Amino acid sequence: MNFDQLSSLRPDLAFIAHWVRGESQVLDLGCGDGVMLDYLQSDKQCAGYGVEIDDSKIPACVARGVSVIQQDMEAGLNLFADDAFDTVLCLSALQMMKNVEGVLRDIARVGREAIVSFPNFAYWPHRVALMRGRMPVSKSLPYEWYDTPNLRCATIKDFEELANEVGLEVLECVALHDGRPISVLPNWRGSLAVFRLRKK
Repeated sequence: MNFDQLSSLRPDLAFIAHWVRGESQVLDLGCGDGVMLDYLQSDKQCAGYGVEIDDSKIPACVARGVSVIQQDMEAGLNLFADDAFDTVLCLSALQMMKNVEGVLRDIARVGREAIVSFPNFAYWPHRVALMRGRMPVSKSLPYEWYDTPNLRCATIKDFEELANEVGLEVLECVALHDGRPISVLPNWRGSLAVFRLRKK
């Protein structure tokens, strides 16, 4: 997979990919259909593993040539040694975890750096929906309140505080909308928060 193909499929992942150094060891938590690792392996000569719990996503990973482990990441990452990976990715999956703090601590243990993304609950249409007395439904939060897999809602500022508490230093933070960075009022105008982190 090349960069243009990734940009067409997932512009958010195309933006995030520039933070991953070529030829690095990568762990992709909640890797879905494996599109990110497919790109990193073929275009940036990275190696690594995906972790995915959803049965239906595993065949797509295998078809893409992605080494995938079917596991619930909340069960822990004990099969990986400390600092086993240059970069750990957790992209649009953290909000589905019950124990966000525990997952972040595991990420900090096994990776030298981490890239985490999640829907920004402070995005302005979400705020407007709440003011109207409704739970937000948007491109970044596409589910109704009764069938959503998202267990946690966070803003950019919320996550910064938690990252600090679990011993992670924020190297970069970008708010994206449709894969493009938002520089003016990012916590208001960005639908997806993306953080690059490392252990303090």
